[in-house]
Amino acid sequence: MPPPGAPHPDSVTYDSLANYLENALDQAAETRLNPGRPAVYRLNRFQYANAIRDLIGLDVDSASLLPADDSGYGFDNIGDVLTVSPMLLEKYLSAAGKISRLAVGDPSLSPTSSEYQIPPATVQSERESGDLPIGSRGGIAVRHHFPLDAEYVIKVRLQRGKDATTIVGISEERQLDIRLDGARLKLFTVGGKSAEVDDALEVRIPVKAGPHLVASTFLKDTVKPEGVLDTAGNQAFFEGVGSVSIAGPYAAKGPGDTPSRRRIFVCRPQGPADEETCARKIISTLARRAYRRPINKDEIPALMIPYQSARKTGSFEEGVRLALQRILVSPDFLFRVETDPRKAISGSAYRVSDVELASRLSSFLWSSIPDDELLGLGERGKLKEPAVLEQQVRRMLADFRANTLVSNFVGQWLYLRNIETVLPDPSAFPDFDENLRVALAGETRLFFESMLREDRSLLDLLRADYTFLNERLARHYGIPGIHG
Repeated sequence: MPPPGAPHPDSVTYDSLANYLENALDQAAETRLNPGRPAVYRLNRFQYANAIRDLIGLDVDSASLLPADDSGYGFDNIGDVLTVSPMLLEKYLSAAGKISRLAVGDPSLSPTSSEYQIPPATVQSERESGDLPIGSRGGIAVRHHFPLDAEYVIKVRLQRGKDATTIVGISEERQLDIRLDGARLKLFTVGGKSAEVDDALEVRIPVKAGPHLVASTFLKDTVKPEGVLDTAGNQAFFEGVGSVSIAGPYAAKGPGDTPSRRRIFVCRPQGPADEETCARKIISTLARRAYRRPINKDEIPALMIPYQSARKTGSFEEGVRLALQRILVSPDFLFRVETDPRKAISGSAYRVSDVELASRLSSFLWSSIPDDELLGLGERGKLKEPAVLEQQVRRMLADFRANTLVSNFVGQWLYLRNIETVLPDPSAFPDFDENLRVALAGETRLFFESMLREDRSLLDLLRADYTFLNERLARHYGIPGIHG
């Protein structure tokens, strides 16, 4: 651009140059078509967890199941660097077994414990989540999968101070609430004379199998001390939850009726004579979703082998579980493979098939597999129609799964993932705490999400005169009048 004060081209000249460049690039692309061959993309562990969720309705912690992915050019979804090591292959086999047992429901599951922690430096002065009751302070709400109809133990540990032993904020008595799916399980009185004790903050209750919301929070029965800011230096003024652990199953009664089982068992055999037909329907339906394409008839016999082998000595459900386990370690699930059309000429360009386009769209916008509507349109050859394609893209962007495009892409593009490990100089930022860390990352995510969902100009990244703030971030920026 000409420097300030120098002559500038008029708008007609700008438009003429832009049109020339656009036409020249289009002509060059038409005469030298060489899009190259796409790499064979392996699902990274983030995509793996999303695919499991959308395939069988089960939320899994892929970070505990699979090792971290390699990255290239700052991103962890670059096909060239997503290799498969012997250790990763072993982890895939182990994960498939665990996931299939959780999804189908294995009555022989041994009790395990899962712990959900709040970062120690978090100041819990206000209601922390929309999943917590109004009139609460601090705490945590988590969605946990209970694998069987059984008894479970929910235990709460309170927030410690910097010495990791002293419980903060309970020099006076406080009311601690534990809830399941919004219903109160028990209200504990803590603090006062027993300020050092939280060993008894647990409940043992029967829970139906499936995902449930577990919450623990304090009743907001005291006002914030006047003049005390929500900063790390004043953390001791506010009571807080340190972690919630869930242990079980104990005294299991059966697999129950879970979203995973309803999604897997699309039919039920009426008798032994119907089992093979029903199993074939279940397994072919799962394979179609998992492989992101139609299943050929000649593929089904191989898919049925695990079922038939397990059914000889086990139950119908155990046979389906083994077949599901086999699908979850198949290269057709773990890799996004695109093949050339039968009549394609080597080195020539061709249109991507509708089924492959459906897979590309779901991978880009959802970091997952296509849903039935998207895959069905691909199978019928409708997705290439401009009106249908636009309608599907708008539908997908409006879906909650599009949040992954924001968190995953922006988290890597702008290095927001790294903000979790940043430790600012305490002499320069003495009031920095976990609340500010979360607010800083949330501001950028909300800004990019608004651009995406509201179809705003990319130039807003440079010239926007708006942002997204809460009270903690506004105080950091020195912006008055922001509350909540």
